[in-house]
Amino acid sequence: MREGPDISRTAALIGDPARAHMLVALVDGGARTVSELATEAGVGMPTASAHLAKLEAGGLVVPRKEGRHRYYALASEEAGLLIEQLLTFSAAARPAARTRPGPRDPELRRARVCYNHLAGERGVQLYDSLIRRGFLQEGADGMGLTDPGWAFAADLGLIPGDFARHRPPLCRACLDWSVRRSHLGGRLGRAFLTALEGRGWVSRVPQTRILRFSRPGEVAFDRLFPQA
Repeated sequence: MREGPDISRTAALIGDPARAHMLVALVDGGARTVSELATEAGVGMPTASAHLAKLEAGGLVVPRKEGRHRYYALASEEAGLLIEQLLTFSAAARPAARTRPGPRDPELRRARVCYNHLAGERGVQLYDSLIRRGFLQEGADGMGLTDPGWAFAADLGLIPGDFARHRPPLCRACLDWSVRRSHLGGRLGRAFLTALEGRGWVSRVPQTRILRFSRPGEVAFDRLFPQA
């Protein structure tokens, strides 16, 4: 029998339940210790270490060392996008098991982190608002901001020169796990979320993927990214 393509090896890595739990725990873009990931996966430390070694060899996670502590994070945004899309697919494949796709927690559905960009209902609102006003569109190098879009983004401190050293694509449309419509990913998506956090409009709930807007932040966000 012929050896399977790379997709089969990656699928086998993700397909193990313990490793899948670890990867989902890292999809917020943060790093976790082996102990924390062992708890997420429901396995012992030696088993968790063995799983992480396989995920690292497969290019899905990378280790980070801070002092005496060793952490693991997803290896790339592409890895995060892969896991998020698998969550979307698996939810769609079981329509009878739940009345709505995506997470049950209303706060996760409202706003959450997806590899350091804004996802959920608020993420879709941001994306739709940029598209509707002609600030974001598909171009020769992929999706990006138009000239009016950069003028708009400048009020949030986003300057084209800050992204000039990086190769395209600047951003991408990510199919949202819960809303099943696009939210903004890529470097630009991360920059928008960083700007919102810098203004104190939204903050991360520790040990979760939840992004929680303050009341003034909600008002300001709705003013900046109005819905149709």
